[in-house]
Amino acid sequence: MSFLSIEFSETDIYGLELWLGDNFFWLSLIFLAFEFIRLMIKKSLKLNILGDAVANFVTLAASIGINFTIGLLYLSIFYYFYENVSLTQLPINGWTIIICIVLADFIYYWEHRFMHRVGFGWATHAVHHSSPYFNISVAYRLGPLDSFIPVFFHIPLAMLGFNPFLILFAEIVVQLYQTALHTEVIGKFPKIIERIFNTPSHHRVHHGSNPEYLDKNYAGILIIWDRMFGTFEEEKEKVVYGVTEPINSVNPIIVFFCGFIWMFKRIKEEKGFGNKIKTIFLPPDWKSEP
Repeated sequence: MSFLSIEFSETDIYGLELWLGDNFFWLSLIFLAFEFIRLMIKKSLKLNILGDAVANFVTLAASIGINFTIGLLYLSIFYYFYENVSLTQLPINGWTIIICIVLADFIYYWEHRFMHRVGFGWATHAVHHSSPYFNISVAYRLGPLDSFIPVFFHIPLAMLGFNPFLILFAEIVVQLYQTALHTEVIGKFPKIIERIFNTPSHHRVHHGSNPEYLDKNYAGILIIWDRMFGTFEEEKEKVVYGVTEPINSVNPIIVFFCGFIWMFKRIKEEKGFGNKIKTIFLPPDWKSEP
């Protein structure tokens, strides 16, 4: 029997998910220490960078707290569609793991694009982009609803018959890959890799507030989605990290709620109930005609 045909249980796949998540987190901390040492050698390590990293991990802790609250609901939604609406119920094996990860990566592209181009999506995702720095700690800078909105995009996987635990595992794989992209240590890979896969170079562009870099490179693992759907931009000019409305703060509370503060500010400025509602659902740069 080939490896791809070996079946795994829900317990197996959940255990692997925990193992990957835990070990990757500790490796990330080690890499972050390396990034800070590198900045020290270059005499570029500032107190604000350290404060920003602390704020990043505080938002992570807050996000984990929210996950504990909604985690069971998250899994229950998948199970409802998997058991009552799915076309079939697929086994967990090498083939379905690979296919589910590729499909989850495709879904991540659209989920990520939604978070940027819909007002309330950006209200939570803006937290991740609000740091003016770019190191692996920024990957853990999360907003209040960053872990909840994705469930609605991944329901189709449950309807196709993928096991809910496999769906969560595929999401984790895409997220861990994304986490590894948050660094300035790595320049560019050979062209063939840069053409197919998302890389630190491509993701630096995604975190840029430069006009030419805004809303580009949404991909998770495969950059081909951006190339296919017209949202790809190569890293050429020096990236200016952060958002177009800087928060200028390392206060974790301000960081965690900055996106919603901006959204409610825009709602307040709009005249008329209809325009206020549009602010929630239209792109974050939308404004009514004066």
